[in-house]
Amino acid sequence: MASNFETLERWKICDELKEYVRTEIFTRLPANEKYELYSQFRRASRSTTANIAEGWERYHTKDQIKFLIIAEGSVTEILDHTLEAKNWGYVEDKIVSAIRIKTDSCLKLINGYIRYLRNKDQ
Repeated sequence: MASNFETLERWKICDELKEYVRTEIFTRLPANEKYELYSQFRRASRSTTANIAEGWERYHTKDQIKFLIIAEGSVTEILDHTLEAKNWGYVEDKIVSAIRIKTDSCLKLINGYIRYLRNKDQ
């Protein structure tokens, strides 16, 4: 059992995704997107780790699953925002490919833990 949420592999991989968004995407967005796409990227990337952390402290399995599902949605939202940034010419194909790999990794870990929690309850 992990000692805190920071030691969870699913939290770590989502934290890496968040850092990648910060370093590789934020730097490519134009100033006019500061309150639009930039803000949405920031909220979604922060939500991934925040919801995993919040779910970690929940006693009931259903509560844990609820927060993990929210984290999944935020991971998927990052991919959608990346595709939007690509469509506007802000990021290149290599960034989209990297985001796809990172979001897939996040979703696999989160989904795996959701499956574990659901099976544990049965």
